[in-house]
Amino acid sequence: MSTSSLRRELLWDGLALFLALAGFFASSQVTFRIFEAIPHIEDEMAYTWQARLIARGFTLTTPTPPCPTCFLVPFVVDAHGQRSSKYPPAWSVVLALGERMNARAWVNPFLAGLSVWLIYRLGKRLAGAPVGVLAALFTVISPFFLMNSGSLLNHPWSLFLTLAFTHAWLDAFFPSRIPAWLSLPVAGLSMGLLALTRPLTAVGVALPFGVHALMVLWRGGARLRWRLLIFGMIAGVVSLLYFVWQYAVTGDPFLNPYLLWWEYDKIGFGPGVGVKEGGHTLAQAWFHTRFSVGVGSHDLMGWPYLSYLFFPFGLIALRKRPQAFLPVGVLLALVGVYNLYWTPAWLYGPRYYYEGLPAAMLLNASGVCWLIGRAGGIGRAVRRRWRNRLGLFAVTFAVLFLCAANVTLYLPIRLSMLVGLYDVHASDLAPFLSPEAQKLPPALVIVYPQKKWIEYGRLLDLSSPLFDSQFIFIIDRGEILNREVMQFFPGRLVWHYIPGETTLVPVPEETP
Repeated sequence: MSTSSLRRELLWDGLALFLALAGFFASSQVTFRIFEAIPHIEDEMAYTWQARLIARGFTLTTPTPPCPTCFLVPFVVDAHGQRSSKYPPAWSVVLALGERMNARAWVNPFLAGLSVWLIYRLGKRLAGAPVGVLAALFTVISPFFLMNSGSLLNHPWSLFLTLAFTHAWLDAFFPSRIPAWLSLPVAGLSMGLLALTRPLTAVGVALPFGVHALMVLWRGGARLRWRLLIFGMIAGVVSLLYFVWQYAVTGDPFLNPYLLWWEYDKIGFGPGVGVKEGGHTLAQAWFHTRFSVGVGSHDLMGWPYLSYLFFPFGLIALRKRPQAFLPVGVLLALVGVYNLYWTPAWLYGPRYYYEGLPAAMLLNASGVCWLIGRAGGIGRAVRRRWRNRLGLFAVTFAVLFLCAANVTLYLPIRLSMLVGLYDVHASDLAPFLSPEAQKLPPALVIVYPQKKWIEYGRLLDLSSPLFDSQFIFIIDRGEILNREVMQFFPGRLVWHYIPGETTLVPVPEETP
């Protein structure tokens, strides 16, 4: 490699590193300024409960408390006298590491920064460094990316796993400087962990690579077939831990804990699937897909109705790069497999498709670079004609205008819609974090919601699943059940708390 080529490569890598740091910083700002580093939706409450349990007790379950409905935690279920989250454990184990280091809020921003770097590396590998840098830039300013990266959901983790798997697969089955003995374990472990995080997403991610695996079996040599076997063994062994987890939390390796919360929370079609009478249908799946894709046309790039504008040109640009259609296939496969699920996602964008984000950014970036090349007449004798300069200016201006409109208008408005989501604010926790409250003896707090259960749910982040925190919160279930719980905590003071009280400390009740 010549000195000038090396300098250019270092320049592109430096820009990408800067964008990765920008992704980390922007995501952390969303975490602390928009979401205030606390759970807002039920999924986050379940993940954080599970993470605290793992961090404090190194276990997946804890004994069911007396009056389980008094200790309501969304999507936390009880079976055979044990309480656990309904969600697979991989993400909560990662989140538990953050809990142990008192850095839970930084986990997703850190993963977001790593993902920006990996998106750049993927774009550089498949279409060149300029495409990689542009894809990374598009990612950093994407409302879809930032909303999820600032949350406590598992999507940033599964995005990182998807990217790690994609890179490792390409290294293992295409010419690469990375040795197979390193890439194969990374690919297998990443896919296995993805199955332990979001099983249906893992199916969608695996589908296009499964097609490629069949081609390897059909046309590949013995060496590639052995690599495929090794990958399958590693991914399979890790994925089978999913059934070990189900056995650990339900006593049945084939019982999905989702069904313990909602018996209709299944994959597929027909009666008993979903909330609609008659079950989930193809017509309903098509409606949900159109809805989710429509939401993505705004949230993906912050270009209302235009977020897929450069996809067709990206496909043209990548048509002679067959490796590129593996990550592109992931996006299409995710849209397809989530037709099997009975509900769409829209609050944080179409997050069921989130792991297809690299493909979306690669298509848009490739399309922009292809159009700039065509409009500028790159490689042609007519490079200096005015019409080519005008075309180059038009494409560049359009992209800059769309990005500026997103950053200055769409992105701030979209993020502001998430402030205080579901009426959850950090200030709701303030009465229990004040210096006066922290001096109090351990207490059992009976919460009396005035309007809806979230007035109790937003306090759960202060309570330990092992009931060893300073405050333990229960939701009011009537005097008889409340006193039953009091007897289970004889050493604690008991307090009544009405959400919205202006006093720093709730009014005490005599301990029975």
